[in-house]
Amino acid sequence: MRRLVYYELIKTFLKKRTYIGFLVVLVVVPLFVIAMKIEGGRFLQMTTRSLQQDFLFVGNLFNGWFVAFYMMNSLWIHIPFLISFVAGDQLAGEATAGTYRLILIRPVSRARIFLSKYYTTGIYTVSFVGFLGVLSVGLALSLLGHGDMIILSRGILILSADDVAWRFLVGYALAAWAMLTIASLAFFFSSFVENAIGPIIATIGVNVVFLMVTVIPAELFQTIRPYLYTTYMDLWQRVFDDPVPWGRIGTSAAILGGYSLGFALIAWSIFRRKDILS
Repeated sequence: MRRLVYYELIKTFLKKRTYIGFLVVLVVVPLFVIAMKIEGGRFLQMTTRSLQQDFLFVGNLFNGWFVAFYMMNSLWIHIPFLISFVAGDQLAGEATAGTYRLILIRPVSRARIFLSKYYTTGIYTVSFVGFLGVLSVGLALSLLGHGDMIILSRGILILSADDVAWRFLVGYALAAWAMLTIASLAFFFSSFVENAIGPIIATIGVNVVFLMVTVIPAELFQTIRPYLYTTYMDLWQRVFDDPVPWGRIGTSAAILGGYSLGFALIAWSIFRRKDILS
């Protein structure tokens, strides 16, 4: 099994499209951090302008932690699109290349082939999110320094400098878990089409629609939201609450894991009935 995963990883990372996401992050993240450094804190001043009449902000709140957190939120809507490039190609790519018959007539069982491809998808997803985290946090801290972290997304919260690093570490781990749901969805779509473009478009379409239903404050959608995976995708953001709602995070993680498992099982039911004679 390890050898199969190893070969699948080689196949995946020999494809040029695998590096599209890494290249985008490698270009966008430094540009964003450099732009924030040039602004010299004006962005934070504009954001807190209405609050400065009632609160006195002391210390260096415009630092690497603040920029890394803001960048984490700003880029996250685009990450599913980049992940689907690879996840959507795992099975559909074999159909496009005409190699389905070749891999399925080998003595290796279909279950092992399927699992090796799904493991490869998971490894890529974790690697990509980890790359984003290391680059964004590392570059922001090196150029803008450390300090207390201010969070303005849900009121005003200031976290001390020694209480931030572990939150980013856990936050990115949970983010990778959430993105695995997106990757599993793309993998599912990849199981019954013969062109890798289809799973990418389908994944992004479903994700956009679900996000709209989750975000739009309409009573019509309130009964639907609990059944959408996008409702639980913000679990990584909850790590930056004080106190951290571990119970809510655990529930969201379990539900997202259930979605990932469900997508994988449906994909397997399709894959194991693949007709290799046509």
